[in-house]
Amino acid sequence: MRMLRTMLIALSIALLGAVAANDPYVWLENVHGTQAIAWVKAENAKTLRVLQSDPNFSALYASALKIVEAKDRIPAPEFVAGQIYNFWQDDAHVRGIWRHTTPADFASANPAWTTAFDLDAVAKAENANWFWKGADCRWPADDRCLLFLSDGGEDAVTVREFDTRTGAFAPDGFVLSRGKQRVAWEGPDTLLISREWSPGDLTESGYPFIVKRLQRGQPPAAAVEVFRGAKSDGGYGVTPVVFHDGAGNEATLIVRPLSTFTSEVYLVTKNGPQRLNLPSKSNPAGLVAGRLLVTLDQDWNAGGSHFTQGSLVALDLAQATADPQNLRPSLVYAPGPRETLEAVAVTKSRALLVTYENVRGRAWVYTPGAGDWSKQRLDLPDNSSIFIADADGKSENAYVTTTGFLQPPALWHVDAGTAAVDVAKTSPARFDASNDVVEQREATSKDGTKVPYFIVHPANMQLDGNNPTILYAYGGFGVSETPTYSGIIGKLWLERGGVYVLANIRGGGEFGPAWHEAGLTVHRQRIYDDFAAVAQDLIATKVTNPKRLGIQGGSNGGLLMGVEFTQHPNLFQAVDIQVPLLDMLRFEQIQAGASWTGEYGSVSNAQQRAFLASISPYNNLKPGVRYPEPLIWTTTKDDRVGPQHARKFAAKLSALHDPYFFYEVIEGGHGSGANLQERAFTSALEMTYFVRKLMY
Repeated sequence: MRMLRTMLIALSIALLGAVAANDPYVWLENVHGTQAIAWVKAENAKTLRVLQSDPNFSALYASALKIVEAKDRIPAPEFVAGQIYNFWQDDAHVRGIWRHTTPADFASANPAWTTAFDLDAVAKAENANWFWKGADCRWPADDRCLLFLSDGGEDAVTVREFDTRTGAFAPDGFVLSRGKQRVAWEGPDTLLISREWSPGDLTESGYPFIVKRLQRGQPPAAAVEVFRGAKSDGGYGVTPVVFHDGAGNEATLIVRPLSTFTSEVYLVTKNGPQRLNLPSKSNPAGLVAGRLLVTLDQDWNAGGSHFTQGSLVALDLAQATADPQNLRPSLVYAPGPRETLEAVAVTKSRALLVTYENVRGRAWVYTPGAGDWSKQRLDLPDNSSIFIADADGKSENAYVTTTGFLQPPALWHVDAGTAAVDVAKTSPARFDASNDVVEQREATSKDGTKVPYFIVHPANMQLDGNNPTILYAYGGFGVSETPTYSGIIGKLWLERGGVYVLANIRGGGEFGPAWHEAGLTVHRQRIYDDFAAVAQDLIATKVTNPKRLGIQGGSNGGLLMGVEFTQHPNLFQAVDIQVPLLDMLRFEQIQAGASWTGEYGSVSNAQQRAFLASISPYNNLKPGVRYPEPLIWTTTKDDRVGPQHARKFAAKLSALHDPYFFYEVIEGGHGSGANLQERAFTSALEMTYFVRKLMY
């Protein structure tokens, strides 16, 4: 058996070598190579000559820029040291500032903000291309915070300790050089760090697997190893996590991903890390009243009880520490039909949950009791999407956001102790929605599955098959796509009479883990069939026709766009392919691709390789096919998916003499730009493309 496995591995390596050898555009995988960058600049120039000179572009860009730079945007709140912090970008703070105010002042119409950290000033002083990636402050005082700074928006970060009392980098502070790394405060002067400690200390997908403990004043070379995974580990790398609760309990965990969706969880004790006997598809979510909260993505029998997939359970921390192999979980939440648990956060003594029922948000406060947990629903607008902005582990305060396609965001203050809510901030409307309505419909997929979708359209829409329509979906990694307000889509598309559609296809998490798992690996064609079914339903019901139908998706959704482009070239007039995966026979060799084999499968598995070959957009481009003219865009600094896929796809279309637009943002990581102006510019290019293709 071992010999057979060795032979199969050798064969897979040989096949991969053959694929690379026969790929005439593999040179474009050299992200910063001179030849590749020259190609990118030439392609950008060609695209901008057309789209930027389009008569609609200037107005679309001006509108997009006005929306993203609006001073009356709702500032996203963070609880830090008894203050409300916020990271903010505008025309005066292009890179951004980290600022704070008091909770009372935050509630006022015009808070008086104090700048704690000016990223523009620091980047200028250091002649660096810094991009904000967040902060992590030590418990409980929050007087020292780790700032995560990225070069141009890539996932790799530099970590530097900041003193919130002095408003400066701490002179005795921790400093960690650039890398894909995970850091947690184990104590006021101690960090647990997962990173590349020496060359080669990364998994095959480029993530760290060794955790060490670093004391203040020590150089990183003196850090002491606490835990070691394996180079063959999948997923996103070994991660240290420290939870606290308002009762003074602390749980220090190490999460070791084995694959994209499976992991082991270790509790760090005085005797070292001890593995908790949790199911492999589960995730720790917080600590409340000495109870460790865990979400389940699979059924679990433990402690004499059965827990269904999609549930939230609680472990008594003391019992789990004493006997990590014989856990006795209790139920906190179990999903009903067409329901999913979307988010969990904790306050001082309670849990805040967001659930969705048929893609409609609900928010709840769960309070631990002597036995069961009691729950109380928060009185928030119905038919809304709900997101947790932040929750304070030192009080019962939290903030949640509600929104919808035509409903501007509102920020609500939550008192978890009483379940009282009140509006803290509201966003003004960014477009005229008075003539629009929202419907939820269903399409029937190829295998008979009912696939819901939302359609936003003028109230007086004529069912004549002639309405310009953009259809968006993601369909992967258990990510739920719910109705949200977009000023750019509203102003630049809906106000012009366009129709916007969001499809809740399989692969997402809208109906729990099973909805996601239905489209894993060799079953992924179901996802693509779902999307095509929604498109065909829009045509059958006379909303639109193939000459007026455009589609849009990014990242995994970019792969979706590529598949639809090659499988149904006659179904769409416009295809917007954003930061995509497209070469599914080499995705494991490109950036972090090897971490996603749990989602897509692997070319090292014969059955999975055959399926990947059948759907890989790059490999399925064929001569003699009349493809729609796509817009393919990516970013140079994307070290997650990478620009390689988009580049090669465009180059192959060029060789086939098929028309296309290609654009590569130089900065911004896995997104549309590093600042508001770049993001507005990219959005304006997209909408110019759609207006050209679908409205004339």
